[in-house]
Amino acid sequence: MISIENLSVAFGGVTALNTVTVELTQPVCGIIGPNGAGKTTLLNVLSGFVLPQSGSIHMMGTNILPMKPHRRARWGLRRSFQKEQVVDELTVEDNVLVLLDQLGLSAAERLNATAAALDFVGLSALRRASAGGLNAFERRMIEIARCVVGRPRVILLDEPGAGFSQGEVEKLRQVISSIHDATRSITLLIDHDVDLIQAVCRETMVLDFGSLIAVGDTASVLTDQKVRAVYLGMEDAA
Repeated sequence: MISIENLSVAFGGVTALNTVTVELTQPVCGIIGPNGAGKTTLLNVLSGFVLPQSGSIHMMGTNILPMKPHRRARWGLRRSFQKEQVVDELTVEDNVLVLLDQLGLSAAERLNATAAALDFVGLSALRRASAGGLNAFERRMIEIARCVVGRPRVILLDEPGAGFSQGEVEKLRQVISSIHDATRSITLLIDHDVDLIQAVCRETMVLDFGSLIAVGDTASVLTDQKVRAVYLGMEDAA
């Protein structure tokens, strides 16, 4: 479970997160909202890249706020970004292996974990290929392999489905839906593709101007009149 209480972040005079309090318990949880709602800021706080002005965050009972980003990674926090972070000069395998450098695993354990992660995302046949020669979807799959490798506890995915074809999004849906069974981790997913959110997230929270306006079962949240008004653009849903 992820428990967030009274979390606030401000940049100058702009309130990015406004006393957000929420408990997320499902295997895959969605985070949606219009541009500028505070979604990525929330992931940045969870990752340790942004320090909040107030509030607390507990993941699986652990207070993560005092941890530096590298300590959170060692604890089991994984993260992808809107702009993928694949290193072109490395092989597919080495792009994943580097995530395990600080986990205290033996060489054999690192190789086995990397092989399992690449098999999970369907990139085993490309493990020796240079990452620079891969297409955009394959590069995104490297990012997800980096997230599932090495016994993760919490995985944060920031718009992984942006710019892909319907077939590629379907493959992405299958992979994200399988993460919990493979790793037992909780995944938080930001995406503007409501169909993807509805397909993989049992629970969804909605942010608007930094405030939490809805949270709960995804189907119920997506039919909430306030959510439809601020996020889905339904002017008749007052």
